[in-house]
Amino acid sequence: MNQIKIVVLFGGCSSEYSVSLQSAYSVMKELSGERYQLIPMGITREGEWLRYSGDLERIPEDTWQGPECQSAFLSPDRNIHGIVMVQPDGRTVTERVDVVFPVLHGKNGEDGTVQGLCDLAGIPYVGCGTLSSALCMDKDIAHIVAKAAGVTVPEFVVLQSYMDQEEQHRRCEALRYPVFVKPCRAGSSYGITKAETPEALGTAIQEAFQYDTKVVIEAMVEGFEVGCAVLGNKELIVGEVDEIELHGSVFDFHEKYTLETSQIHVPARIDAETTERIKDTARVLYRALECEGMARVDMFLTPEHEVVFNEINTIPGFTSHSRYPSMMKTYGLSFREVLDKLVQAAIETGKTENHPGWNQAAVAWEK
Repeated sequence: MNQIKIVVLFGGCSSEYSVSLQSAYSVMKELSGERYQLIPMGITREGEWLRYSGDLERIPEDTWQGPECQSAFLSPDRNIHGIVMVQPDGRTVTERVDVVFPVLHGKNGEDGTVQGLCDLAGIPYVGCGTLSSALCMDKDIAHIVAKAAGVTVPEFVVLQSYMDQEEQHRRCEALRYPVFVKPCRAGSSYGITKAETPEALGTAIQEAFQYDTKVVIEAMVEGFEVGCAVLGNKELIVGEVDEIELHGSVFDFHEKYTLETSQIHVPARIDAETTERIKDTARVLYRALECEGMARVDMFLTPEHEVVFNEINTIPGFTSHSRYPSMMKTYGLSFREVLDKLVQAAIETGKTENHPGWNQAAVAWEK
């Protein structure tokens, strides 16, 4: 059986570097076997690309950089259709690959940059395309598109780093508190602050500007957060809706990855009719923002059972216990089945010709 050769990208020049290591490790452990040939490709915090051939266990520990690494990178040359490796003597060797699986979170990985490189190279890749990734990463633009698609969005204003304090103040005059101040293009809740009063707003804005040159300030939505895992291109699989039971004031980075005081319920503790409306809204948003492959659509459910858009994560957390795999597991798909379907969806996007061994691999797996 022909193996499908997959480059798994991890790390990256992003504040979410450490989260990527955990997700990529889970993905590669699950995909290891006869069906796939994995090529781990790490990107350091400084932006150096390295092919890694060592023990996978060292990736989540962030001890992977060392002798087992070789300078390598994805080539935009379609004739290469793969990676270029630099030998110690300076010579280069190329290797053709079938699929790229970018397990990168945040800037320089989830925002369309890597997806654009793959498009240039003509290599299929897991997840949303270049435009969709860029749209979803930008909370300002994503809100505009969601509203145009008929989905309710929170009241919000946008600040740019080039604005002087007078203009920033003018834009914030009509805000109703409390508000959430967020970097426009960051994830994992980095830089997010809840401002209860106008006096607290200035510090929150400064914190958000540490992570981006564009800041979104949103009115707080009463209720709780729900999420929907969506998978597919033409035919969509929508996982079970989950619910975040939040006991603190903010679902910040620490709380998101420790659940110290919060709890995630899958399925959400809501009635069947509301569940279906949330799933339908997730489908509308997935299509409106031109998502492919996968996305986790996050929304709010108000006490009046109104569904309000929050954001879309095009490369959600991917440990076996992360929200996206958990929603799909409750739906009936194992972590491995989800990954198989994502690879198949990447090949079927038409970004390049199908891999000749895919049908054989799919039949073998079904057996």
